[in-house]
Amino acid sequence: MQATEIKTATGKYSKIITDEDFTKFQNYFSEQKVIVIIDENIFDLYPFFRKFNCIKICADEKNKTLKTVENIISQLIELQADRSTFIAGVGGGITCDIAGFTASIYMRGLRFGFVSTSLLSQVDASIGGKNGVNFDRFKNMIGTFNQPEFVICDTNMLATLPQNEFIGGLSEIIKIALIKDSEMFDFIECNTDVILKRNKTILQKLIAKSIQHKADIVNSDEFEKGARRILNFGHTLAHAIERNSDISHGFAVSIGIMFAAKISKHFNLISNDDVVRIKNLLSNLGLPLHTDINDEILFRTIIADKKKSDDEINFVLIKETGKPFEKNIKISDFKYLISIFK
Repeated sequence: MQATEIKTATGKYSKIITDEDFTKFQNYFSEQKVIVIIDENIFDLYPFFRKFNCIKICADEKNKTLKTVENIISQLIELQADRSTFIAGVGGGITCDIAGFTASIYMRGLRFGFVSTSLLSQVDASIGGKNGVNFDRFKNMIGTFNQPEFVICDTNMLATLPQNEFIGGLSEIIKIALIKDSEMFDFIECNTDVILKRNKTILQKLIAKSIQHKADIVNSDEFEKGARRILNFGHTLAHAIERNSDISHGFAVSIGIMFAAKISKHFNLISNDDVVRIKNLLSNLGLPLHTDINDEILFRTIIADKKKSDDEINFVLIKETGKPFEKNIKISDFKYLISIFK
């Protein structure tokens, strides 16, 4: 068991525990009354959780809505949840987002924590206190910053993760490596085969490193006013792809990473050899590199994104592996870049 702490400037505290048996999650809170908001697939796979009051949800992007939150709140009322109730979100990124958001607004806020069951959630989505839902298919348009008290990441649970979801989670690990850790990128390059075989030792190392890097960033910038923006690397295009297709978040991020790498080369921040390395790594892990979605559709979605300010878009690039670079790109220029690089 290894613990990483997030303690922000506002005093909010979160503990991320890696390689911990998920059945020990009750050790991290003292409340007698706990209600579990759980992915219905996890509920079927792990009978352990059936001893608790559970609210099951269908964890996909189409259900990540205020309507789902309203349904959960109705069930919380039926279960007589009050301010002494602890909410445990059990599932992947979508489940944790919904559970954290619901806990943050019910009765003006309940304590909550997560058992994170997917790779993407363990390395990114459940870490850092962002909770929210989509609106009219705009990603995470409604939400809060509120830290879970704990996040348990049991790598044994990844054994039941479908292969596409596992591969999709690797894109967030690659993202972290590209913006924070060149040695980690080299390590992934040299270990693609064993990573795809879900070698537990290797995964634990990559998950722990990813969590530590993200925790360091969140500790310095909880509300995404500065340093935390680098975590958006690959995500501007990714969110537009998700809104206009059924492509999963992890796969969309892979395409977004490739797009950002090409633009980094366009601005002479990285070499063509760097672009080829990134392309080969994504491809070797089974991740996609491009999208066929219409340029105009992507552009119109992106200019409605939270990252747009006036006539510019804040876009995260890299100037070498492990070193991010933020650039404000004129909207008119960005439209051209989509047309030649996406």
